[in-house]
Amino acid sequence: MAFSKSKIKSLFAFIMDGKIKVPDWGYLSRYKDENAQITALPFEEKRVVFFGDSITAGWMTYDPKLFGNKKNINRGINGQTTSQMLIRFKQDVIELKPETVIILAGTNDIAGNTGLITIENILENLKSMCELSKANSIKTVLCSILPAFDYPWRKGMQPAEKIETLNTMIRQYALENNIVYVDYYSAMADEQKGLKVIYSDDGVHPNKEGYQIMKSILDSTI
Repeated sequence: MAFSKSKIKSLFAFIMDGKIKVPDWGYLSRYKDENAQITALPFEEKRVVFFGDSITAGWMTYDPKLFGNKKNINRGINGQTTSQMLIRFKQDVIELKPETVIILAGTNDIAGNTGLITIENILENLKSMCELSKANSIKTVLCSILPAFDYPWRKGMQPAEKIETLNTMIRQYALENNIVYVDYYSAMADEQKGLKVIYSDDGVHPNKEGYQIMKSILDSTI
């Protein structure tokens, strides 16, 4: 069905006036106000953005001291996939002008949170984030996806092998492009390629002990 130019203009006007609500698929609204407050402050050198999903978001709860200064900024959003994160990369990373971005993402893609996607396309999304960082003189740190034997909210996805394969691909890409790679997976995986019970209460999200070992690995790597 075709629309006349006048109808298109009217529709656009309705959207701009807020009369039609456009879904915020990337959840750009989540950190919009906080970002405005940060960019209004004097520039902070060596700023680091932790960019990811609920695993990154949850870090703030278990280790608030890590984000208790102006330099470490948490930009994790629960349930997000790399496709959604790519949408908000400009707003939640580039515009904050960090020295470094630490990217931890991909498990929600494998869970199919926003639909089916191949591990190759997940990697392409991560590559795009890295390319955007490089174009804006931001150092990138790529993290391995944490092990998971199953997803509590989406049973039967059998993610373990996909996570292991994708981590190998991420590591190889990082090596070929002189990007720091943080390997959480090796230290946190059990014999079934799931997340060790000591590090998680649900098999996916780290608990206090999980975040402690992640912090230790991160510090020793970067």
